[in-house]
Amino acid sequence: MNYKGLGVELDRLLEKLHIPSEVSDCLAGGSFEESSLRKYIEACDWLRSAMQGFDALHPSYAKVRAVKEKRAELDIIKLTFVRKVCEFLSVFFVKMVDSLMSDKRNFSQRGQVKVPNHVDLHNKCRTYARLLQHVKILDKSSLLPLRKIYCKSLNQLLRREAREFANELRAGTKAPKVQSIWFDSPSAPNQNVNTSMVSEAYSKMLAVFVPLLVDEFELCIWNHAGALDLGALNESLCDLLDGIQDDFHATVEWANKIDPLLCISMHATTERHVSDLKAETSRYVRLLLDALEDRISSLFVRFVDDARNQIEKNDKGVKQTGIMSFIPRFALLATRMEQYIQGQSRDLVDQAYIKIIGIMFVTLDNIAQADLKHSDIFLLENYAAFQNSLYDLANYVPTLAKFYHQASESYEQSSTRHMSVIIYYQFERLFQFARKLEDAMLINLPEEIQFQVGMSKSDLRKVVKSSLTGIDKQVTAMHKKLMKNLNSEELFPILWDKCKKEFLDKYESFAQLAAKVYPNENIPSVIEIRDILASI
Repeated sequence: MNYKGLGVELDRLLEKLHIPSEVSDCLAGGSFEESSLRKYIEACDWLRSAMQGFDALHPSYAKVRAVKEKRAELDIIKLTFVRKVCEFLSVFFVKMVDSLMSDKRNFSQRGQVKVPNHVDLHNKCRTYARLLQHVKILDKSSLLPLRKIYCKSLNQLLRREAREFANELRAGTKAPKVQSIWFDSPSAPNQNVNTSMVSEAYSKMLAVFVPLLVDEFELCIWNHAGALDLGALNESLCDLLDGIQDDFHATVEWANKIDPLLCISMHATTERHVSDLKAETSRYVRLLLDALEDRISSLFVRFVDDARNQIEKNDKGVKQTGIMSFIPRFALLATRMEQYIQGQSRDLVDQAYIKIIGIMFVTLDNIAQADLKHSDIFLLENYAAFQNSLYDLANYVPTLAKFYHQASESYEQSSTRHMSVIIYYQFERLFQFARKLEDAMLINLPEEIQFQVGMSKSDLRKVVKSSLTGIDKQVTAMHKKLMKNLNSEELFPILWDKCKKEFLDKYESFAQLAAKVYPNENIPSVIEIRDILASI
């Protein structure tokens, strides 16, 4: 019974140790034959099963010489086949791409933009996907050099396609160069220049190549073979994208030289493609798009910084009057920038507004400090011009609305200060007396104040007589003084009305104080003064 059991066990072992000659000849004999692909797959299936069978043997067989010899023979067959497959695929990948590269019809040519088509390429590669699955199981380390050869070959094709496509797009796009100096030139850039063709060219390049790159990772041989884990796939992407970014960046630089504001629409286009990407392998194409976004942002920031420097040049510590040229030019710039905004690029533009308007307001204040005598006139005119030029945009752009209100507050403060200067210039004695009354009221009863030194009824009468006799002439003098200092004719009616109102409010306060302290004294009524002001 034991001999019989031993015989059965040995038969089973011999069956596991037997390597069919057709398998060894197929896998280890001769060179790789493309026509024998089906036989290779079947032989690999047997080889994998046989190796699993060896692994399932009882541990006591591990030291048996015949077992060790047959296992070594299997390893030789495995390594020989893997080497043969890798040699074939290495040559296959290179030749496949070389054949495509040698045919000029596959690339964009003068007068014709060629959209790359990799369908045939993918079909040829998929033929070997099952074979790569076996290679991954038999010897995973062999995939690294094979993957690098594949990526290097495909990278050459993609770079050539991207370069020829980008060159032909640029050659076929006729757009005049737009002046990029907005705030330091005799005239503002022309607002009627149409550069939409440039934006469309960049958008077309992304629309063609982003899906193409996504396909290369979702449809490529490595995915179908399950031959790479996520980390290795990421490395493949880095190899595949090597150098391709140069052609995308060249297109961005080209557009920026034509019109820096095109960075706004290009940024929006890039963000839109990022948001459209799916998860999984597609997300690695974000490396390319993120790099593009960073480059576009840096170019736009450089434009904004140049604009800020141009504005700062107005602050030279010398007297300047009237509306600064950067006020109306910024309104033109903001209008142009809003035309380029497409959804997601709102933040990019808002940050530009914050930086540019911030330096505009600082520069206005610095210029005003160089001529304190006319600082309020200068500020109120420029802040009013800022509001007038941005009124429409501020109605629907929140960031501009915030600065609009800030300018409004600064305008009110400056105009109020200037009105006080004009009023006190003509009626200083009257309102100084009113201030003394206010101060006295804090520590005295109203009826006691007229007995204070310099605040008697006689003092009141002198002040009223000297200040309000011939008041129409005094008011006319205020009118002339305001008109003389003001450069903006449009603002004059508004400021004159404000000046009269400020004067009337101050006089009304004075009249109320006088009525409390000097109840029996007659001074011109508020109605009389209002009528006089209205007549001028």
